[in-house]
Amino acid sequence: MGAGLAIDACASGACRYESGMKIPHIPARLFGVAALLVTAVNASAAPAEAPDGVILPAPARSAVELAEEGDDIAWTITEDLTTEIGPRMAGTEAESAARRWALSRLKAMGFANVREEQFDMPVWVRGTEEAWLTHAFQPQKLAITALGNSASTGPQGIEGSLAYFASFDALAAAPDEKVRNRIVFIDNDMKPTQDGSGYGYYGRGRFSGPNVAAKKVAIAIVIRSIGTDSHRNPHTGVTNFEAGVKPIPAGAISNPDADQLYRQLVRQQAVVDEVRMKLILTPQNLGTRHSGNVIAEVPGSDPAASPVIVACHLDSWDLGTGAIDDAAGCGIITAAAKHVMKAGQPRRTIRVLWAGAEEVGVFGGKAYFDAHGKEKHAVALESDFGADRIWRVDFKLPDSAGPLADRIAAAVMPFGVVRGKQPAGGGADVGALVQAGAPAIDLAQDGTRYFDIHHTPDDTLDKIDVNNLHQNVLVWTATLAILANSSDSELP
Repeated sequence: MGAGLAIDACASGACRYESGMKIPHIPARLFGVAALLVTAVNASAAPAEAPDGVILPAPARSAVELAEEGDDIAWTITEDLTTEIGPRMAGTEAESAARRWALSRLKAMGFANVREEQFDMPVWVRGTEEAWLTHAFQPQKLAITALGNSASTGPQGIEGSLAYFASFDALAAAPDEKVRNRIVFIDNDMKPTQDGSGYGYYGRGRFSGPNVAAKKVAIAIVIRSIGTDSHRNPHTGVTNFEAGVKPIPAGAISNPDADQLYRQLVRQQAVVDEVRMKLILTPQNLGTRHSGNVIAEVPGSDPAASPVIVACHLDSWDLGTGAIDDAAGCGIITAAAKHVMKAGQPRRTIRVLWAGAEEVGVFGGKAYFDAHGKEKHAVALESDFGADRIWRVDFKLPDSAGPLADRIAAAVMPFGVVRGKQPAGGGADVGALVQAGAPAIDLAQDGTRYFDIHHTPDDTLDKIDVNNLHQNVLVWTATLAILANSSDSELP
């Protein structure tokens, strides 16, 4: 079939979504001129009436029609991975089991060139996690979890006076003597946004706060979780220390516990000069172990055409079962690739990347770039922001791809997706490719509630809305079918 024809048929009204609820078949005329044009093309391609007694083959189904009417592949992958494997901490046996599971599943689905590409990485695992204030009031334990790469306090823990900072910037600006030999508390208070843009700003307390505190010779650091919920679930996540900086114990407490800690600080400081905390965090570094990327392909009809790469990450944090982060992403991209494959061989190869060890340092994305970065990629896309509705599409494409971007924007509009004005970034696991010049498209999901769940024990299957997940698959299928059939003049 011609480039774009299969997916532009999604505008024909096979489906539509409003407020997260599926509305069955709406007539094509309601979607405007583009839908009418596709309907007309489809009608003109219909076979002539068969002579008596002759049965003509049914017309081919487009990839989007297959996605609308076929099996719910994304849900099945998400459910099976979280149920049969569960948490998939990078470098552990659980992640290794997930790779074996993924290889088996992708082969059974009919993908070609299914393989594992191993790499080595340092492995960190958590241990005991406790914290409480030790003065003035009845001691109360705080819900705390260690940040990835945290040092250990030892089994007996440590106790020290608390140094309070309202934000990461306040810590960074503080004189060293205010921090030295104390336990730092950063009280950053992240707010929800649809595009998740607050994560970069508030996340500095986790990404860089422990390193800054260590350089100022703090004995430990505790942060308010980088999250937007009010549940008593702390949010984990990786932190990193610069070369030459000795790691310190680093943990995050839940938002309600951060509120409680702040109230206690205010009241205690009115009666005592020093507020003290006891902290027990006993994570371990297990040394270098294996992780790996799982790769599968839908072979294109033109071996000379550069491939389209679609990515997710297979690993997860260990507190929940990794449903929104990122089993759903793997389900979404794989379902879209399967629907395009089933509709007929595309021109370009579709490469599906289930990256390993993303959560703890994007080791899988780096390993993929080391192995394949010199290959030309037509365009890179990634799904790693949960499973809520896609609401915006952003492009970073060559000038020659303007008409291609227009077709994609028109194809996804019926699913409630608007065209953005900022350049696409591509996501963590394809980030190195994009930085090296590969074109990218972002299918941006609604992140309003993502950071309620992100990196917590609440990241479980029940948090996924089936209708929203299905909308993701339809949008991805529409986009991927256009890209996989694009010409060299559009995407070199």
